Amino acid sequence: MAADIIDLIYEDHDWLRRHFFYLDAARTTDELTAVWEPLADRLDAHAEAEETVFYPHLLREGHAGDPRDETEDAIDDHNAIRDAVREAREEEVGSEAWFEAVGRARTENGEHLDEEEREAIPDFIKSSTPDERRDLAMQWLAFYHRHTATRDVDDSDKDADRYIAEQGG
Repeated sequence: MAADIIDLIYEDHDWLRRHFFYLDAARTTDELTAVWEPLADRLDAHAEAEETVFYPHLLREGHAGDPRDETEDAIDDHNAIRDAVREAREEEVGSEAWFEAVGRARTENGEHLDEEEREAIPDFIKSSTPDERRDLAMQWLAFYHRHTATRDVDDSDKDADRYIAEQGG
């Protein structure tokens, strides 16, 4: 099987969805913490991986669709997810405020994944080559290697217009 950025993004999306479902099965604070902490870290890492590997390429190569609009939407979505994750991290696990923040993270993430899978990814698949997807897959894997256990992941909000300008879009 050849490495493909699309497969790796979908693997992450599946992982994130599954772990939100695992939260539904958690009954104790320890269980909630055990599911939430890696999930929160992965939400931050996934957003940063997309912003480091996938969206810069989408912007530079001008693939089908509207890469600038798709990227702006993704950055805005990532910021909303990051905000909810930060809010949850500030609350006591299992508290009403924690559940509200986690619920916002889940909703924002679900909407983002659905939109990305309907728009950016199909547009990219239609206009990219297997070699491009392989090269991006290797960059994606290298990103996760460098950020094992999500160390050094930038979880700060980004200005979408500035980000796009910096990426050459």
